[in-house]
Amino acid sequence: MTLLARLDRLPLSRPHYKLLLIGGLGYTFDGMDSAVVAFLLPSAKAAWGLDNGQLGLIGSATPFGFLFGAIAAGLLGDRIGRKKVMMYALAFYAVFSVLAAFSPDYEVFLGARVLAGAGAGAESAIIAPFLSEFVPAKRRGWFVGALAGFFSFGFVAAALIGRFVVPTVPEGWRVAQLITALPIVMLLWWRRSLPESPRFLVANGRHAEAEKIVAKLERDVEKATRRALPAVAETDAQPATETPKVNLLSALKFLWSPAMARRTAVIWTVWFVITFSYYGFFSWIPTLLVERGITVTKSFEFSIIIYLAQIPGYFSAAWLSERLDRKHTIALYLAGSAVSAFWLSQMDAPWSITLAGAVLSFFLNGTYAGVYSYTPEVFPTWIRASGTGLSSAFGRVGSILAPTIIGLSAASLGFAGVFGLTTAVLAAGVVCVVVFGLSTAGRSLEELTEHGAPVKTAKEMTK
Repeated sequence: MTLLARLDRLPLSRPHYKLLLIGGLGYTFDGMDSAVVAFLLPSAKAAWGLDNGQLGLIGSATPFGFLFGAIAAGLLGDRIGRKKVMMYALAFYAVFSVLAAFSPDYEVFLGARVLAGAGAGAESAIIAPFLSEFVPAKRRGWFVGALAGFFSFGFVAAALIGRFVVPTVPEGWRVAQLITALPIVMLLWWRRSLPESPRFLVANGRHAEAEKIVAKLERDVEKATRRALPAVAETDAQPATETPKVNLLSALKFLWSPAMARRTAVIWTVWFVITFSYYGFFSWIPTLLVERGITVTKSFEFSIIIYLAQIPGYFSAAWLSERLDRKHTIALYLAGSAVSAFWLSQMDAPWSITLAGAVLSFFLNGTYAGVYSYTPEVFPTWIRASGTGLSSAFGRVGSILAPTIIGLSAASLGFAGVFGLTTAVLAAGVVCVVVFGLSTAGRSLEELTEHGAPVKTAKEMTK
């Protein structure tokens, strides 16, 4: 498709970096919302006299909401457009974060946290596939990996809020919730600045709109680089221009069809492995530090160190994604995570736990950078958002199960056993990616997913 070939030949420049910033800020607030809950639990417990079971439900509320938000965002993104879902999800998330801040009781707070999580999950699932559709193949790994790296800023911000706002400001836990609702001010900026994905428009037969967006992006890139644009490369791969309406059943049927089942199985497995390990680790590390004799305040300070390790983890993996194939980057960082988890299982002293935890944080988050780059690449345009959303949702099952499974395992297996279990889960992920993963680096989205197939193929596969 000449229009999309024109899009793919554009060098990364200011217009692309603007998209990166807009999407990245969304991920920053998503990460902040996910991480800040751990620092709110002691205050919520004191405010309403909650038991550990009720605190556990609050801890699971955000990932539970994430699961349903990710599914909804994917399906809606393929039907009504990526941009609309991205904006509505942000508004939904911000409204319920404010409601959580002013909750009069535990029940309202719990419900608001679930719904805020749904908004954050929807936004998280739609941003990567949306922005990946603007980026040339040679730079897509770095771009989407760096985009995911903005999550780390949110986690660090949450740790700082937990340390300096929650314990020091009157009703600090409510103020923290209001801070996480700040992205509502970005809505007007996003409405004015974001174009719809040309690939989505072409796949839905809206060629005139796609032409306007690509032409404007070409002008903006030429102005930013002050150079003539590269020549358009010829390609036989074309997106489908008449596509079936996507719903949950048709999406699942296509994703698990013979042509797609291997890709789907690999992606879902990796999402489950990394999310299970990630949430299992980050939900328990403050408790483990306290058990080793560190005060709660000190454990929050050590948590900041561990969270800071996310930043180089994300951005180093984004850099490597363009030098190694995406699947090899994921495998490398999963392997590093497995070794780090085993190392952590052998540590007893607070400082050594913190150091091993920081290294594990580096590799776990580096894996996420690779996964966020990899996932949109393996699904066709007409079902890319749904495929990404369902993959993310399956991963959220791991985030819901991990705190409970690890909590129960800790009683019988102990500290070493918990992270020995994590090591085994991560090692299984490495084998899955290396043996069955698809090579994607440097290949256009259409080359990876369309293969020049006629339109009827997409329809037939959902029948």
